[in-house]
Amino acid sequence: MISDSFIRALPKTDLHVHLDGSIRIPTLIELARSQGVDLPTWTPDGLTDLVFKKTYNSLVEYLAGFQYTVAVLQTAEALERVAYELGVDNIEEGTRYVEVRFAPHLHMHDGLGFDDVLAAVTRGLDRARIEHEQSDAVQVNGEPPFRFGIIVCSLRRFDDSSSRWYGRLFQQFSDAPKKQIYRMASLELARSAVRCRDELDMPIVAFDLAGQEHGYPARDHVEAYQYVHRHFLKKTVHAGEAYGPESIFEAITELHADRIGHGYHLFSPELCGPKVASPDDYVGRLARYIADRRVTIEVCITSNLQTNPAIGEVKNHHFGKMLGARLSATLCTDNRLHSHTTVSNEIRLAVDAFNMDHHQLRNTIIYGFKRSFFPGSYTDKRDYVRRVIDHYDRVVREDEESNRNRM
Repeated sequence: MISDSFIRALPKTDLHVHLDGSIRIPTLIELARSQGVDLPTWTPDGLTDLVFKKTYNSLVEYLAGFQYTVAVLQTAEALERVAYELGVDNIEEGTRYVEVRFAPHLHMHDGLGFDDVLAAVTRGLDRARIEHEQSDAVQVNGEPPFRFGIIVCSLRRFDDSSSRWYGRLFQQFSDAPKKQIYRMASLELARSAVRCRDELDMPIVAFDLAGQEHGYPARDHVEAYQYVHRHFLKKTVHAGEAYGPESIFEAITELHADRIGHGYHLFSPELCGPKVASPDDYVGRLARYIADRRVTIEVCITSNLQTNPAIGEVKNHHFGKMLGARLSATLCTDNRLHSHTTVSNEIRLAVDAFNMDHHQLRNTIIYGFKRSFFPGSYTDKRDYVRRVIDHYDRVVREDEESNRNRM
């Protein structure tokens, strides 16, 4: 029996969590009031009923809430606070390593540049880290300390109303095709990310591509990914969330993706395009290709069920097939607010739906630590992962002893 308390006690990771999708509702309301941002309602229950629902009809409806969360994250103080609270929320449920991702360009304006945005988020997460490192949990009980990295997100598409930064970009290059503007924005972001990592020593660990897959292929951003690839910045790509297996293959082969965000439609041969002669064979080959190269899939079960209602129940999610194929896959939240979830909750869902045993659970959680984009040296990462594994095994022993005493 894998209990809730056992899951909560385990050291965990969240490799796919969006800052602007993980704000506490009371914080959102408070920031909106102080900044003059209009909300459709001013109560937590009202926002849950109208915006941040338990279920959604589509990805479009799911994404609608970001217009409010992004709107209140336009100051350094707000960014720092939300990052700090996200760090605390993860620590309280036993998550010991997170990679927080967001699109800096959505928060930039004349009074807040790229460096300011990244510095504010870093300060918030680092404050949570320091507090935890000074706690009895670490100092007395020997638990692994909290660590974090930041993933900068580029967008497959946007418009002039997405942010003030994007609006100025459209004005400056008003005669350019939209896809050219998308490419320019990605390359500018790639250069800024590498510069801040190298010159300002910020914990930027990877580059990401998010947004609408269909009609906006990953290959349009190959120049940005080549840049970060040449500068040894890790790569992840949202792929296979709302489009088929070919989108995943493109992310790996053309953008050098080390990990895949979501990857749900890896096992959806029906979504292969007309150029694929044998969809079933293509999916089988792609799964083996991913397995051979240990490309890790950042699985977000609740989010996928919300944005793709056709999945229905958790047991229908393709994470079960990933387990069967022994792929490197780890469980993530995506958006803690929009999906009303935690890492512990995602693990609970998977354990129950797919009858995961202790061995499968251990592999899934440890994959998260081993395949993380941990900032620092390889030796530092190995030492940290070793400490995590030792603590994981200690939690298992304590749980077994507790179960024996109850018998």
